Amino acid sequence: MTAIAETTKATTVPTLEWLDPATLTVETNVRKDAALTPSFIASIKEHGVLEPVIAHRKDDGTVHVLMGQRRTRAAVEAGRPLIPVMVMDSPEEADRIVTQVVENIQRSALTEADEADAYHQLSLIGVSAASIAKKTGRTKTTVEAALKANASEAGAAALGKGCTIEEALIMSEFEGDEEATQELESVIMDEPDQLFHVAQQLRDHRDRAEALTALIAELEATGKAIVEDAGHYANEDNLYVSAAKRADGEDATDEDANAYLISTDYRGEHHAKPVITGWAELGFTAKHERYDGGTAVQKGPMTDEQKAERKTLIENNKLMLSATTIRRQWVTALLAKKQAPKGWQYFTVHAITHHSETASGYEGKVATDMLGVKVEESDAWAWNPLRDHVAKTTTRPEFSLIALVCAGYEKTIAKDSWRSPGQTHRDYLNQLVTWGYTASDVEQIIIDSGK
Repeated sequence: MTAIAETTKATTVPTLEWLDPATLTVETNVRKDAALTPSFIASIKEHGVLEPVIAHRKDDGTVHVLMGQRRTRAAVEAGRPLIPVMVMDSPEEADRIVTQVVENIQRSALTEADEADAYHQLSLIGVSAASIAKKTGRTKTTVEAALKANASEAGAAALGKGCTIEEALIMSEFEGDEEATQELESVIMDEPDQLFHVAQQLRDHRDRAEALTALIAELEATGKAIVEDAGHYANEDNLYVSAAKRADGEDATDEDANAYLISTDYRGEHHAKPVITGWAELGFTAKHERYDGGTAVQKGPMTDEQKAERKTLIENNKLMLSATTIRRQWVTALLAKKQAPKGWQYFTVHAITHHSETASGYEGKVATDMLGVKVEESDAWAWNPLRDHVAKTTTRPEFSLIALVCAGYEKTIAKDSWRSPGQTHRDYLNQLVTWGYTASDVEQIIIDSGK
């Protein structure tokens, strides 16, 4: 029996009524209708609604469902004429239920699924996430995460399988993406400590794919073709505009392009380069003939080994960018705690004395982001929001110093730092790991390089 259903036992105000489910109003932020499986609707059609739904009769006479939206919707779909409804006469009764549900949360050893469901119940009767957090002693972020996860079919299913609220929230984020869902389920089962890294990698991959699709659609709308290769020399089928001349001898311009080649840089950002395909037939000439100058320029396609090496390079660079996002988020959470991490004094002094670039080259915006400080953006020369923050407050200076040092390290870590790991980055990542951070596989390459 649910927490709210249990609270109605001692109530004298509610009355049990049989009402047409089609006349009831339901909350708009309930779980998706996809939760109404054919088997559930069939069960309601055959047996009816066995457990009364809980509702409140408003001043205008309408009956609003507080608990039991799924059963109500299923009854409508099944064509049931009447269902049992426990009707409360006053909003104060809802407040009483809130209090009792909170008491159940506080004194019971609830699973995270039970806790998320309790938050969901409270939200259905109009209790805000901030109020739930205040009443239960949980953080607002935790409550919001639970509500968001529980509101999706994927998140609710994950909670039902024993996943944590954080895990369920990630599963809900990728609802409908079967490939990503399978990968996340595998990570939760085999490498749960890598979940945040893998989720960020999937987000970045999804964003890049969506950006590529949008770019292709935009280019095709102009009537231009998309080609897979182009070059700068006369032996190329497709010629970059910058390497072509018109029949009159003038340099070709972007207006002469009849196609585009899409390239992707190390950040995963896509760029369209104007190309002329069939350039010779159109009267264009190439500016350059291929000449290797006697150097050992490779001729022909890359070998399988070279292709594999380049694929690893590109993939690890992307993974490093994803890891940077998660690493900075983790440091931000670390610096949001009441107490500075153990050993922060030696960490900062060691960084300043052994890796001087951490103090001299840090980025103030990265540092203030890690501190959770809201600043107004500025394009002023030498703008440093951390300096401005320190000038305004004398509280928690140790956190500002840690952020300064971390931001200095972050500036020196490049996308390809895994290729030539140095002691600077090993010191930084090892310290974060000591404080509880879980390194990604590509970061672990840097850490292991010193062994």
